[in-house]
Amino acid sequence: RVGLRVLLAKDGLDAMEKLAGDELPSVVLSDIEMPRMDGFDLVRNMRADSRLATLPVIMITSRIAQKHRDYAAQLGVEHYLGKPYDEDHLLGLIQQFTRHAVAV
Repeated sequence: RVGLRVLLAKDGLDAMEKLAGDELPSVVLSDIEMPRMDGFDLVRNMRADSRLATLPVIMITSRIAQKHRDYAAQLGVEHYLGKPYDEDHLLGLIQQFTRHAVAV
């Protein structure tokens, strides 16, 4: 509805495999609770990879405790949204990153 191209991954490991491709997304959206590799491990692996280290991450999760938010911030997550979230707010965040990517 807003003209975005989306690449889906079933879990963090699948996401890392897709991020190894030639084209990087403008932003990564991730839950925390996923099989095989959770969202925290996904971000930790991304930050350890020089090619992915600065790729923005928006975490969307039901884990809304401050300790989870703090840990995500330590890992370098740009935005942390608790479920349920406002769809317009999420789209606004995504558009900020996609506009920035086009401008670079």
